[in-house]
Amino acid sequence: MRTTKDNIQVIYEDNHIIVVNKRAGDIVQGDKTGDVPLVDIVKDYLKEKYSKPGNVFCGLVHRIDRPTTGAVIFAKTSKGLSRMAELFRLGGVHKTYHAIVPLGDIKESDTLVGYMIKDGRLNRSRCYATPPNATAKRAITHYRVIGRGDKYMAVDVTLETGRHHQIRCHFASLGLPIKGDLKYGSPRSNDDGGISLHARRVEFIHPVSGEKVSITAPYPQSDAVLWQNLGEKE
Repeated sequence: MRTTKDNIQVIYEDNHIIVVNKRAGDIVQGDKTGDVPLVDIVKDYLKEKYSKPGNVFCGLVHRIDRPTTGAVIFAKTSKGLSRMAELFRLGGVHKTYHAIVPLGDIKESDTLVGYMIKDGRLNRSRCYATPPNATAKRAITHYRVIGRGDKYMAVDVTLETGRHHQIRCHFASLGLPIKGDLKYGSPRSNDDGGISLHARRVEFIHPVSGEKVSITAPYPQSDAVLWQNLGEKE
């Protein structure tokens, strides 16, 4: 478990927001496990960096799954939090994910369309070609293959909808579960217990300064050789 004394990888910071490259296993917000959440670790980082004696503001803008790595945005001010939340609500934040999946016979780029139902008891989703009932929600996932190897390939993924475990579920429905994702059918776990799904890039017009912001999160050390061979060159 990470403690507040551990270093975090800050990949962007200004007066209103801070972006951290999340490690596999870190939880963004506190849950029933009682593990120290990333939002608290960022608070301690800001408190130490700026030598603040009192409480430090750190607002949670969005979340990514615990086994997923990559860019997570936090707000350093209440103005930053409210405006970034509104930007997310209006679809003004463009997120790109990279994933490693088994080598498969799929198109170089395509749009996946399915209907997903969340199973809260098992904390997973199921994908169907046609809606099985009225609770199913349409899920649209765009991808392109960016690298192929002997056993695995890397895909660049963007989401048109935001369903529960959408990327994980959609690729599992193709018979291509994300590497390490036991919940969705991967045969083996990754060494760090995470999955090879990485929030690679976030892009938006800054809601305070009005400037265009594009932030790229370096690939994780887990499966570093695969990322180096199949992913974008860094």
